[in-house]
Amino acid sequence: MFLQMYPAELINMENDSSVTEFILMGLTDQPVLQLPLFLLFFVNYTATVLGNLSLMSLICLNSHLHTPMYFFIFNLSFIDFCYSFVFTPKTLMSFVSEINTISFRGCMTQLFFFCLFVNSECFVLTAMAYDRYVAICRPLMYTVVMSPGACSLLMLASHLLGLSSAIVHTGCIIRLRFCDSKVINHYMCDTFPLLELSCGNSHANELVSSVSVAVVVVVSSIIIVSSYALILVNIIHLSSSKGWSKAMGTCSSHIITVALFYGFGLLAHIKPSSAESVVQRKFFSVVYTFVLPLLNPLIYSLRNKDVKLAMKKTLKRITV
Repeated sequence: MFLQMYPAELINMENDSSVTEFILMGLTDQPVLQLPLFLLFFVNYTATVLGNLSLMSLICLNSHLHTPMYFFIFNLSFIDFCYSFVFTPKTLMSFVSEINTISFRGCMTQLFFFCLFVNSECFVLTAMAYDRYVAICRPLMYTVVMSPGACSLLMLASHLLGLSSAIVHTGCIIRLRFCDSKVINHYMCDTFPLLELSCGNSHANELVSSVSVAVVVVVSSIIIVSSYALILVNIIHLSSSKGWSKAMGTCSSHIITVALFYGFGLLAHIKPSSAESVVQRKFFSVVYTFVLPLLNPLIYSLRNKDVKLAMKKTLKRITV
């Protein structure tokens, strides 16, 4: 329904609302911090783009990384690479502009792609947990269960589910009415700041939006927790410490990524109850939207012998 209504609904709701643009308050209103923050975020942006591009290139160029696990890591890096373009350019502009405005269409577009990439990453991380479960608990069936076709279907499903959830979520926000107030107390168009600006009865839209988010989080969390519970049971029955160490080594990077992603995601989307809570929400949002896309390629490269070997081989090809 929302998939068919989305383009027309966006135009109609914009015309019905008295607000045609929003003002983003940004991270700070202190002029002395604008230049340092601009430089910091620009360095972060450059490192995020180069880091994820480098990891994707290494996976493509080295045949020993053409495995299901690295296929999933490639998709994760691709999402983080695209994700970095959603907020960073607009945030960088806010540090050099007197008034940081964003059109209604631009705001809804930003929210849509934010939801798309976050939801897709949830399902990619879920697929990675299932991959680790099969690799450790069903090693003899691994090549059959995690065949190239099965992996491609898992990633296709992840992106389609992310797209569907993003359409539903954004569709609910688009249907809200925005009257006189147009100042968003944030550096991006996020759900809670937009709900705070809406006028009229928005309970139905809030409910549908909350349910769509809850389904993504609950379903992915159940699969991830179940996968690692079964992995833990399997590890406990391992007699050798070497097998225990190897099993934990293959899961550690993914566990760190999941813990950071879900942890800061929940903290960034807790409804604030005071001005201090709003500041905390902005801080957690910065970590969630800017720091984590930078950390993921580091987590999967610095802690991974295969990636280090691929890096050495690639550098040798370039220098020879």
